[in-house]
Amino acid sequence: MSTETASAIASGAISKGDVLAVARVAGIQAAKQTPHLLPLCHRCWSAAVLVNFRLEDTYVEVEANVDTVDRTGVEMEAMTAAGVAALTIYDMCKSLDRSMTIGDLAALGEDGRTFGHMAPRVRRLRSV
Repeated sequence: MSTETASAIASGAISKGDVLAVARVAGIQAAKQTPHLLPLCHRCWSAAVLVNFRLEDTYVEVEANVDTVDRTGVEMEAMTAAGVAALTIYDMCKSLDRSMTIGDLAALGEDGRTFGHMAPRVRRLRSV
């Protein structure tokens, strides 16, 4: 994303409202709707859904963590949360910057590798 867009997000100058607060709620709602969005993805009981952001000069990193009390993985719920949060940021900021892109959605472990506890994140929402 452009530096102007990132600055507008940081200062709360986006006309649609608080971008990161709305994106956080959208991500949480999306995680809870995952079985309705993805065929054959079974429902699990989420104990917590956390969506966090790191705002840099030219991108926003989105990270979603989902904990469950169920006996199943929750990587699909976490990736859905991160993806929908990124889409919400795009939607709310597109009047300023239509060249933003969303990329690098991955399920990452706590140590940054793709194994173990899943902490999916959209690495960057940026302009090209």
